[in-house]
Amino acid sequence: MAYFAATFVIFALVIAGMSIGYIVQEKSITGSCGGISGLGMEKACDCPDPCDKRKAKMAKEEAKQKMLNENRII
Repeated sequence: MAYFAATFVIFALVIAGMSIGYIVQEKSITGSCGGISGLGMEKACDCPDPCDKRKAKMAKEEAKQKMLNENRII
């Protein structure tokens, strides 16, 4: 039981240290290999014509961006 407790405390300290390091750096979490962009793909769906669900999502994002640009104060 003492080994379990010691191991648990060590892992908890390591995780707490990594958490504090992440908070202090204020950087987003990224993969070590570059993710999809490392493979030369610009998006997860690499098809020439997106599906209807993807088109709807893209239209919604475009409308939101247009609204933000039109109502910009500065």
